[in-house]
Amino acid sequence: MHDVITIGTGTRDVFLFSPLFKVLRDKKHLKKIGFATGEAQCFALGGKIEIGKPVFATGGGANNSATTFSRQGLKTAALMKIGADEAGQSILNELKNEKVDIISRPGRDMMNGTAYSTVLLAPEGERTILVYRGISENLSEKEISFNKLKSKWAYVSPGKISFETISKIFNHFHKNKILIAFNPSKHFIEMGIKKIKPLLNKSKVVILNREEASYLTGVDYEKEKEIFKKLDEAVDGITVMTDGEKGVLVSDCCNIYKAKIFKEQKVVDRTGAGDAFGSGFVAGLIQKRENCRKGLCGIDNVEYAIRLGSANATSVIEQIGAKAGILTKEEFEKNKRWNKLEIKKLCCNPIKK
Repeated sequence: MHDVITIGTGTRDVFLFSPLFKVLRDKKHLKKIGFATGEAQCFALGGKIEIGKPVFATGGGANNSATTFSRQGLKTAALMKIGADEAGQSILNELKNEKVDIISRPGRDMMNGTAYSTVLLAPEGERTILVYRGISENLSEKEISFNKLKSKWAYVSPGKISFETISKIFNHFHKNKILIAFNPSKHFIEMGIKKIKPLLNKSKVVILNREEASYLTGVDYEKEKEIFKKLDEAVDGITVMTDGEKGVLVSDCCNIYKAKIFKEQKVVDRTGAGDAFGSGFVAGLIQKRENCRKGLCGIDNVEYAIRLGSANATSVIEQIGAKAGILTKEEFEKNKRWNKLEIKKLCCNPIKK
């Protein structure tokens, strides 16, 4: 039996870097012309733009998270849909090298291929991602060997896989008492909390960033307590809300944890930071849960999970690509850099009252 199975997408990525990719920030003007964040990445129209040497890698939620779990010493499998093409073979080869078992096999869809992303990197690590979803969103119930979905945990980052297929997967895991960690994609968040509540109810851990949590709950971005209150009503477990450079907030049944981030040495590429934190956090929970079963409790499970997730995310943004910086168990435990992180624990969760 596996320790964890990841479900979601696998992509082929190319990273393009140029000092001529400029980031513009002008909330008043850019919002007016359709840029909701008030920020845009720009380069000159017409002519040629010099770039650095392209970097080819693989990514996608199921691929990235599987790499974290395996490098943390957990027996890992991945379920994703990829094409019978060179890009799909690259994903299979990399996962094999990471000692991840592949449950899925390449699809024979002649109209679509493996998901593909072109990532435009600006000098300060900001990026714009051009995404081709390809075959990844077409995973159907008929293509899943449910008898092979046997593990202690499941980590679901669904991309644009259909709600019906993901619901069948959740029901299978719930019926077989497999603990679910859910990192809902934009596609699922836009369905609304009422639609995806059955999935949230079955989840042991739910991971969102602050913007996603605000959108899903319909609560103002600044009102973190109210956001958590709504999430806690839907999730019978741990809710995690990442907040970029400000850190992370985690709610369990009794406490709220507020943590800052590890100081990065240099921001190179933020691609995959969310996957790195989420999978690192869950890997920490799994490891501590297993230790407790062996009578080795002592370090607070959630605090350890926060520290591992934050370290993993920080390491990832210091290198190009979503997987290059993912930490091994030895790298995390033996590097003194990751020993301490400021975490505040507020007992008797005020949001639950």
